[in-house]
Amino acid sequence: MSKRISHSYLDPLIGPALKSLYPRFRIPDRFPPEGIVGIGHLFAVLGGLGFAMATQHWWGGLLAAVGIIANHTCDCIDGTHARATGQCRNGGELLDHFTDPISFTYWLIGIGYSVGRLDLALVAVVCLLALAILVNIKAKLLGEFTLASFGPTEFKTLLCCFGIALSLVLVSKPIWVHAVAEWGLVLLAVTGLAHLPYQLVRAVKEVNLRGDAPDQSEWVTR
Repeated sequence: MSKRISHSYLDPLIGPALKSLYPRFRIPDRFPPEGIVGIGHLFAVLGGLGFAMATQHWWGGLLAAVGIIANHTCDCIDGTHARATGQCRNGGELLDHFTDPISFTYWLIGIGYSVGRLDLALVAVVCLLALAILVNIKAKLLGEFTLASFGPTEFKTLLCCFGIALSLVLVSKPIWVHAVAEWGLVLLAVTGLAHLPYQLVRAVKEVNLRGDAPDQSEWVTR
C-alpha cells in the first residue's frame, strides 16, 4: 500500500474541520464507506449541473458551490468512517481515487456548457485526467501517493469560489457573467496546458532518482 503524503496548503485547515463533523452525521456503523463515496459523487454531479446553469440562473453558481462542498465533505469523512467502523478495504480506496478526478470533469464540462465552449472544457479535462494518471503511476513506482501544494483541495476551493462569483456577477452585472465564465475556463485550460509538461518532466526525474530498479520482466500472455 502506498504511503499518503500531502503538501497541500489547505488540507491542514479544511480537512480536520470537516472530519470533526463526522460524529454529527450519525452514520450507522453498518453503512459501507463506499456508500459515502457514492453520495459524494452524486453531489459532484449536482455541482456540474449547477455550473451548467450558472450563466442563466443566479442560483446555478451557488448550487455548484454546494455540490463541491458536499463532495469534499464526503471525501474527508469516508476514510474516517472506514477506520472508525473497521471497514477499511482496498476496493474502497480504489473507488475513492477512481471517482475523484471524474468529479472534476463534471464541473469543467458544466462550465464549458454554460458558455458554449465545450472545446475549452475538453482541453481542461484532458489535462486534468493526464495529471491524475501521472499521480497514480508515480505512486506505483515510488510507493507514495503524493498531493502537490496546489492539489485537489485547492482546486475545489478555487472552483467553489468561482461558482459563488458567477452568482454574484449574474445578480449585479448579468451582462458580464458570460465573459467571466468563459475567461475563467480559458485560464483553467491554459494553466493545465502549462502545468502538465512541468509536472511530467518533474515526475520522470523523481522516479528515476528515487524509484526502485526498473522492471525488466516480460509480459506474461495467458
